[in-house]
Amino acid sequence: MVKHGRDETQPERQRYGCKTCNRYFDDLTGTIFEGHHQPLDVWILCLYFMGLNLSNRQIAQELDLNVSDVQQMTHQLRQGVVARKPEVKLEEAVECDEVYVVAGHKGHPGAVKKRA
Repeated sequence: MVKHGRDETQPERQRYGCKTCNRYFDDLTGTIFEGHHQPLDVWILCLYFMGLNLSNRQIAQELDLNVSDVQQMTHQLRQGVVARKPEVKLEEAVECDEVYVVAGHKGHPGAVKKRA
């Protein structure tokens, strides 16, 4: 790996070249932020606004971006977070105190009828 200049749109982002495969990549390659030419602070603000439960249209207005760009960013962030979510492993004794049972099935009353 060798340094290979800077990104044209974001000079703070270092670009690298792989000597083995002759491919180029930058600091965000392999992260949930890759593939979009927005600065990292815009990605972080987008994630923050998602946490506030703002719509894509509201986020686009706050960040002064196109709604389609924000749609792509929020989709990419959601997919990336889900993909990197660690698997839950239960160990030792697991207790379950309460159970919630659905009282009815809308549109399918026969599914909850008592049987003789």
